[in-house]
Amino acid sequence: MRIGETIASTAVRAASAAGDIDAGKVIPAPERSRLRICLVAGEPSGDTLGAELLKGLRERLPGARFVGIGGPKMVSAGLEGWYPQEALAVRGLVEVLRHLRPILKIRSGLVARLARERVDLYVGIDAPDFNLPVERTLRRRGVPTVHYVGPTIWAWRPGRVKRIRAAVSHLLVLFPFEEPIFRRAGVTASFVGHPLVREADAAASRIETRQELRVGQMDAVVALLPGSRGGEIERMAQVLIETARRVHAQRPECVFLVPFVTRETRAAFEACVWKLDARDLPLRLLFGHARQALAAADVAIVTSGTATLEAALAGCATVVSYRLSAFTYWLVKRLATVRAVGLPNLLLGEFVMPELLQGEATPDNLAQATLNLLDEPTLRARLGRRFAVLREMLREPPGGAAADVVAGLLGARRSA
Repeated sequence: MRIGETIASTAVRAASAAGDIDAGKVIPAPERSRLRICLVAGEPSGDTLGAELLKGLRERLPGARFVGIGGPKMVSAGLEGWYPQEALAVRGLVEVLRHLRPILKIRSGLVARLARERVDLYVGIDAPDFNLPVERTLRRRGVPTVHYVGPTIWAWRPGRVKRIRAAVSHLLVLFPFEEPIFRRAGVTASFVGHPLVREADAAASRIETRQELRVGQMDAVVALLPGSRGGEIERMAQVLIETARRVHAQRPECVFLVPFVTRETRAAFEACVWKLDARDLPLRLLFGHARQALAAADVAIVTSGTATLEAALAGCATVVSYRLSAFTYWLVKRLATVRAVGLPNLLLGEFVMPELLQGEATPDNLAQATLNLLDEPTLRARLGRRFAVLREMLREPPGGAAADVVAGLLGARRSA
């Protein structure tokens, strides 16, 4: 479960019901040779998924035009971006309410433009509170809709399945146990495997990655992943810097790799380093290279989310941490139906990654958990074997790639 998953959906749904996104009707598109496909990803993890899907679709549908909302990876893969992805990358109740008006404005503008463009297919990638209302509107107008990444109804807010059933023509899920759950609820779903597995399979070895990053083979290496959003940096940067200071005091040979998705988040972290007078710490700030940082590291401290799964697939012993506003965290705890928040813990059914959240996410606690893992190579090896099991669990089924499913839907629509 992504502990920071948007929970301001009541306000969003109310705005949708008031007619914010359902203005106008789509005129049936005339026959044309060029397909138009809209893809919308609201955050960096969705950008990664969307880029892989785009590459696969361009191979299968070379004449198609791809439009919508995505990050730099999707744009590089061929997306014509209409709005900045950063405007949608907001988590938490208080945080979303603060940005609700511009988000709703983007959504209504998107639907209006899709009506003018007359798209053949809409693919919403994660971000369910943004994408599901758009999908519902388009499906009512006869446009097939695909939602990529099953909303975690098995972890919290199970009543959302009714909205999913009304909005989605076909659901692509990343975890094998999700397909029967959604099918029993009346949602057409396909398990397509997790693309991070392919990336992990293709990754270089730890020795090669350390050479690439110019890290000593005998160094103790800790990866610090503070998050991909500005709000996460605000809440986690100081905690992680102080944690690094404590770990370094015990293990002076330790090097800290800190990857960032955007220049803005890197600049915010650097400002915190200066504020705390921590420039003497061996912090290696990286632009991108999260996968390499995890592959090179002995231990990682990871902000809860998809990065916890990426760490497991890299075979890296990991401590999961997260902080939210007090009210958002209280509400999340009330809505959750599972005990764990780290994806590997949920998927394997055991706490293979210690979780230090909210009030427990202190520099002292995080440093001790990190040192415990650094000092126990036998434990790290056992965790690596459990992570290998997880990798096989999430491997793409034969003939079940996401691009195959989406291209098949378009083929069926055209032949109908």
